Amino acid sequence: MQVLKVHPQDNVLVALQDLKKGTRLTYEGAVYSLQEDIPAKHKFFGRRLDAGEAVIMYGVIVGRAQHEVTTGQWMNTGNVKHDTSPYEYHPYRYVWNPPDVSRFVERTFMGYHRSDGRVGTANYWLFIPTVFCENRNLDVIREALHNELGYAVTDKYKAKTRILREWYERQNDVSEVDLTVQESVVPVDRLFKHVDGIKFLNHQGGCGGTRQDAAVLSKLLAAYANHPNVAGVTVLSLGCQNLQVRDFVEDLKQLNPTFDKPLLIFEQQQAVSEEQLITAAIHQTFMGLVEANKLLRQPAPLHKLAIGVKCGGSDGFSGISANPAVGYCADLLVALGGTVLLAEFPELCGAEQNLLDRMPDEHAARKFMALMQAYGAAAERVGSGFHMNPSPGNIKDGLITDAIKSNGAAKKGGTSPIVDVLDYTEQANKPGLNLVCTPGNDVEATTGKAASGATLILFTTGLGTPTGNPVCPVIKVATNSRLTERMGDIIDIDCGPIINGAKTIAEMGEEILEYCIKAASGEVMPHAVRLNQDDFIPWKRGVSL
Repeated sequence: MQVLKVHPQDNVLVALQDLKKGTRLTYEGAVYSLQEDIPAKHKFFGRRLDAGEAVIMYGVIVGRAQHEVTTGQWMNTGNVKHDTSPYEYHPYRYVWNPPDVSRFVERTFMGYHRSDGRVGTANYWLFIPTVFCENRNLDVIREALHNELGYAVTDKYKAKTRILREWYERQNDVSEVDLTVQESVVPVDRLFKHVDGIKFLNHQGGCGGTRQDAAVLSKLLAAYANHPNVAGVTVLSLGCQNLQVRDFVEDLKQLNPTFDKPLLIFEQQQAVSEEQLITAAIHQTFMGLVEANKLLRQPAPLHKLAIGVKCGGSDGFSGISANPAVGYCADLLVALGGTVLLAEFPELCGAEQNLLDRMPDEHAARKFMALMQAYGAAAERVGSGFHMNPSPGNIKDGLITDAIKSNGAAKKGGTSPIVDVLDYTEQANKPGLNLVCTPGNDVEATTGKAASGATLILFTTGLGTPTGNPVCPVIKVATNSRLTERMGDIIDIDCGPIINGAKTIAEMGEEILEYCIKAASGEVMPHAVRLNQDDFIPWKRGVSL
């Protein structure tokens, strides 16, 4: 198949491969003659449109023609501009037909059971600075612990540098050196076999800025400390910053009054010296690691999983391969009683009505509308807007309006009813599909999803991105096989077979859930985890698309 019409009402078609000008093709009984070369992932018009006429894709308005366009003409930023339909709340009438989950009903994963009843997919020790002034101390501790306890993943690059140095010292031409090093980046000599990692939340906040920034950061850090994938926490504070330790501890107690994980706190302005501070932090953390290593994975039902869904480096195939496949996986998990988190509010622009129609709770629906409208208005006040969300890479690969990007992005959430709408750092306490207010920015969004309780994140990409998270394993899902072949060292799952017709969306969705079960059990290690890709960017609640 060369082309695809995503929805019967669409007046554009997607090219599944590069198509040449003059090509005549037939799709569902209609014949199209291409007026221009149409790159794979891009769209062409299925009929003539007048200036100002709506462009329809996914069955909704995704833009308007800027001038008259003809059948077979390439759809691009020169002839289409972003537009969407208005949205409003209607009484709930949605009927969901859940997928068949019979093959998964009795399945379990091997997770870490916490005292509050949640189950982690990993067992991490977490270092938290209350202020950016402590980042350097965290870096020193990271280097010491990672190198000596077997968590470092850069040994092969150190070896390459060592080879260069030796050649240079021998006055050899370093341009001719062979830097091939047969060395795995997966640590094999970890001292603590049941501690999956020691993670560090370096950030640029905690002082300066506004007090509101510090307050939001405190809630974010508390959510990470309370995360089910975290076994214990070491906190480093300077002492004089806006974000005081007492504020962090209070937010942590408010979030979980029965919090009982080890919590080690060190304040530099109360220490005798920098050496004494770091030595004490390393010593006491080591003792905590000894205890954390005693925790073992135990069977847990699949409804204990909380999966965040995210897309980044998206392309014109995102909304027709990887995102719907992840959406089918999301529906499977919801039908099993699990939790799914869909975020990126700037990338829900144009998909609002579909989402609102799936909300049985009017309060949640009106909360969603208020958050979307406030977010959009804030962007417009600084001369931007949701319409400026697509990146140059998105546009180059066929996502030329935010509404096209958003309606494809929303497919990651599947089709189930939406049980709750969460503001940034709010916890997902209801099983089912939850919406989480975050930016579309890859790291800000994954940071926020983990804060709301995601224990795995499915991250779809068409262009490739290494994004990971310190406490929540991130699984990369490619929209096309060419990306998997080119960047196989960061891609975990290939949805390209959907594009070439080898697999259905449902088949890929089930494969994705199978991979999630293995990742949650520690049987497979996603590439972002293997590479210690620990990206963490707090959202300061400013305009970030």
